[in-house]
Amino acid sequence: MSETYRAVVIALSLALLATAVPACGARGPKGAAPILLFTGTGTSPGDVAALRTILNGQHLDYATVSSAELNAMTEDGIGRYRLLIFPGGNFLDIGNSLTPDTIASLRNRVQRGVNYLGVCAGAFLAGSFPKPYQSLNLTQGVQFGFYAAGRGVRKTAVAIAIAGGPTLDQYWEDGPQLTGWGAVVAKYPDGTPAVVQGAFGNGWIVLTGVHPEAAESWRRGMTFSTPASVDQAFAATLIQAALHRTSLSHF
Repeated sequence: MSETYRAVVIALSLALLATAVPACGARGPKGAAPILLFTGTGTSPGDVAALRTILNGQHLDYATVSSAELNAMTEDGIGRYRLLIFPGGNFLDIGNSLTPDTIASLRNRVQRGVNYLGVCAGAFLAGSFPKPYQSLNLTQGVQFGFYAAGRGVRKTAVAIAIAGGPTLDQYWEDGPQLTGWGAVVAKYPDGTPAVVQGAFGNGWIVLTGVHPEAAESWRRGMTFSTPASVDQAFAATLIQAALHRTSLSHF
């Protein structure tokens, strides 16, 4: 790892330590895990695994939930968690695997103070969809479009400019550009938002159109100037920021 990238990891970590809640205070009521990771219909098993790796590496307690299990949860049950994480995959399938009551409960609980991290499909889900598709609409009607990495390009390394830091090559696969909502934490090469943050009621939301959590194996056939470990450190930063309601540097 170069000295420049090592400095990025240290700087991001120090920024979090300055504002984060101590780990011993991260548990919800009655010792519940503070994080709920959605693993249901429409999610990418590879992205679920990548996020689990980051969570484990950060020694964060979390529970996983399928579509059926989430549909069976009460709104109070959802409220036991401090952070909901929705990973990449097919955002239409994710939304349509949940009942309207579950969608309403998730939205209500974020508004009342549960935080939300959406990665790629999870970021799309946080926006607004036209009927008959279901979304959480945490963005007050803003609908996100796809980032255009190039004609016919569905996945590639994309240089992401991070506010207050250097540009990092990130794995992108059919992810959104997040124009129209929140404060911009990172930008795509064309200047459109790649990572945003903001509040919905009392909940804190972090959305990313790229996959900083991507495993080294995802990079085959692509050229990255940023080590996977540095990108994954940025993924850990986003998770910690969402969990602890930390406002990251923004443009």
